[in-house]
Amino acid sequence: MEKIKVLCVDDSALMRQIMREIINSHNDMMVVDTAPDPYVARDLIKQHEPDVITLDVEMPRMDGIDFLEKLMRLHPLPVVMVSTLTSKGSEVTLKALELGAVDFVTKPQIGIRETMMSYRDVIGEKIRAAAMSKITRRSRFVRNDKTANEPAKLAKPLSSYVCHSRVIAVGASTGGTEAIRQLLEMLPSECPPIVITQHMPAGFTRSFAERLNKLCALTVKEAEHNEPLQKGFAYIAPGDSHMLVIDNGHGYHIRLQQTEPVNRHRPSVDVLFDSVAKCVGRKCVGILLTGMGMDGAKGMLNLRQQGAVTYAQNESSCVVFGMPRAAIELNAVDEVQDIAKIAPSVLARLSTVSA
Repeated sequence: MEKIKVLCVDDSALMRQIMREIINSHNDMMVVDTAPDPYVARDLIKQHEPDVITLDVEMPRMDGIDFLEKLMRLHPLPVVMVSTLTSKGSEVTLKALELGAVDFVTKPQIGIRETMMSYRDVIGEKIRAAAMSKITRRSRFVRNDKTANEPAKLAKPLSSYVCHSRVIAVGASTGGTEAIRQLLEMLPSECPPIVITQHMPAGFTRSFAERLNKLCALTVKEAEHNEPLQKGFAYIAPGDSHMLVIDNGHGYHIRLQQTEPVNRHRPSVDVLFDSVAKCVGRKCVGILLTGMGMDGAKGMLNLRQQGAVTYAQNESSCVVFGMPRAAIELNAVDEVQDIAKIAPSVLARLSTVSA
C-alpha cells in the first residue's frame, strides 16, 4: 500500500522539523518535502504531487489564507491548516475551513515540541481523513453575511407544540463546519431547538457559533451549562465538554460534562445522541453529517430504536463518509440525503406532526 505523501508548509524551521518527525513516525504516510512559504510550496506541489498539504496560517510573502484561496481555485488539494490557539487564530481557521481546508491542527505558543509530539496520533488521523476526503474547486466568493442560502419557506407555520416538544440533534466531524452551515442556513427562525456536537477543540466553538449566527435566521450560540432549550435556537457543544440534553421537570435543559472522552472525542456525538434518546425519544430528529470514524453511529441507532426519525448525509455530499457510513451499516438511518435536501425533508416531516 502506497504511503500518503505530505508536503509541509511553514515558515518555522522548527515546525517543519517537528511535522516531519511526527508524520514520518506513522507507517502509512511520509513527508515528501517541506517549504518555508507558499512560493516555494507552489513549485514543490508540481514536483511531488502530494496527497495532503499541511499549511501554516501566518507566513511572510503570502499568508496561508491567500495561498489556500488560490490553491482551491486553481489546483484543489486536501489541506490541513496549522493554526495558533488564539481568538484571531480561530477566526482565521474558520475562514480556511470555509475556503475548503479539510481540518486543522492547533499550534501551541509555548512548549511547541512537547505539545506537538503529544498530538502525534491526532495529526495522523487528520492527515488520513484529508487523504480520503473529496475536494472540489472553490470560487472566490466567501460567505460573510445573511445573504447566502435563504431559509426554507414553510407552507404553514410549525405548531407551537412541535417547536416546544421536538428537538433536532446533529453530529459532525471532518468537513462538518461547512455541512452544519449549509444545514442551518436553510432552517427558519421558528424551528424547534437544535443541539449540535461538532468535533472541535476548546477555543474554537465560540467563534464557530458566532460566525454561524451572522449567517442564519436561527440564533446560534455556544451552549452553556443548565440553560433551557428554546425554539429558534441552535446550540453548539463547547470544545472539550460533552453536551447532554436532560429533562429537569421544567423542560429540556443542557448539561455540560468534563467526563472521559468517548470514541476518543470530547465532545462526543454518541454522548449527545444517547442523552436525547433517553429524554426526548421519538420526538427527536437525529442528523449525522460528514466525519471520520464512527462516533454517533451507536447513538443514532439508540435514537432510531426509541422511535426518532434519523438522517445521514449521503456519500456524494460528504467530505468524509466515515460516520454516516457507520450509522448506515448499523441500520440506524431512516433517510440518506444530500446535505442540501436534509433541511427541507426535516421541515416537511415536522409540519405534518400534530402529536
